[in-house]
Amino acid sequence: MSVTSGTKTESGVGETIRVVIHALLIALVIRTFLFQPFNIPSGSMKATLLVGDYLFVSKYSYGYSHYSIPFSPPLFSGRIWGSDPARGDIVVFRLPKDDSTDYIKRVIGLPGDRVQMRDGLLYINDTPVERQRMSEYVGEDPCGSEGGGISRVKRWKETLPNGVSYETLDCADNGYMDNTNVYTVPAGHFFMMGDNRDNSTDSRFLGQVGYVPQEHLIGRAQMIFFSIAEGEHAWMLWRWPWAVRWNRFFKIVR
Repeated sequence: MSVTSGTKTESGVGETIRVVIHALLIALVIRTFLFQPFNIPSGSMKATLLVGDYLFVSKYSYGYSHYSIPFSPPLFSGRIWGSDPARGDIVVFRLPKDDSTDYIKRVIGLPGDRVQMRDGLLYINDTPVERQRMSEYVGEDPCGSEGGGISRVKRWKETLPNGVSYETLDCADNGYMDNTNVYTVPAGHFFMMGDNRDNSTDSRFLGQVGYVPQEHLIGRAQMIFFSIAEGEHAWMLWRWPWAVRWNRFFKIVR
């Protein structure tokens, strides 16, 4: 009886180990080739993405580079099954100046484009991007002001040349990067900007972000699957009833 019982126990443990290994392999395949979860730690993409949003990023949208693989081992260069993002896509990428850091921004300039800010208005290839004033944004302070709290900020609707529309925030009438030189996007690179224009470190800052190589693209932001108020912690389940932003669940990212 004891021998039989021991055999069954060993068989049960072995089966459990196999199930765990299979589950881990499936999770690894999904994370590497299909979808990877990310969370938003800063307000540079407000009001499109809020601090505390958790979203899925599709890894297959632009093909795969070695940055698609966990821990980014330099197994190969370039991209496999690579394709370019469309203007207006919201993209997760590895920071060119520090390829251990993930950033998320919107694609504004494609290879060969000339991008410039003039008096807070975006120009692409010397043509101003259509911009329409909207009602003010009211919410968690998007401008990084001392004290934080609820703020009212000017909001615009921009429409890119390919018809993609989205909202931008304007914290200051004469912001630090509201007037820039012309940026000419190199071949194989992209120009990224945050929707929170006066509070976003993006491709306008050549020494910190600059032009993003195609190889550094991780994937396209697709859907918010969880969201919790800024300053709250997801593990505090007892605070969920009033801390979770229930209306943002399963929201498609545009």
